[in-house]
Amino acid sequence: MTPNDTETGPDTEADTAEAGEQALPPLLINAQYIKDLSFEAPASPGVYTEMQSTQPDISVNIDVNATPLEDNFFEVVLNVSSSCQVGETTAFILELSYGGLFTLNVPPEHLQPMLLIECPRMLFPFARNIVSDTTRDGGFPPVLLNPVDFVGMYQNQLAQQGEGGGGNGGETADA
Repeated sequence: MTPNDTETGPDTEADTAEAGEQALPPLLINAQYIKDLSFEAPASPGVYTEMQSTQPDISVNIDVNATPLEDNFFEVVLNVSSSCQVGETTAFILELSYGGLFTLNVPPEHLQPMLLIECPRMLFPFARNIVSDTTRDGGFPPVLLNPVDFVGMYQNQLAQQGEGGGGNGGETADA
């Protein structure tokens, strides 16, 4: 053993401890769940025959909320609301809150983008599937949500906050 080998012993332990801290993944999904799901078809069964002659008008609104629970532990909820109008008749109303529990190991300046862009991006495919299945199971054509620009939603939220407006960056789209 050379003198350099003995001198590097303690440094190696410190390096290992630092490497252990750095080895934590920046984002962990601890759980995903339906927090709230509501589907109403107030005009059924008559609306089904009305849909054969009138094109339905489907609107979709998507919103994201993030709540800190503990240090580095957050709940992110993707809220999807959709309604379908057939003429003057409301064919269906769907409201979904799809949540996820996330552990984030990132610097503070990266928390908001992770919470409002990356986390909802991971939840979206599951929420999309629930919306599609629920509308189909309700007797309507499945609502297929288009991909969502969570970066754009986040930038809109920052712009609104800069203008003194509140809001949480919801996006409205027509399907």
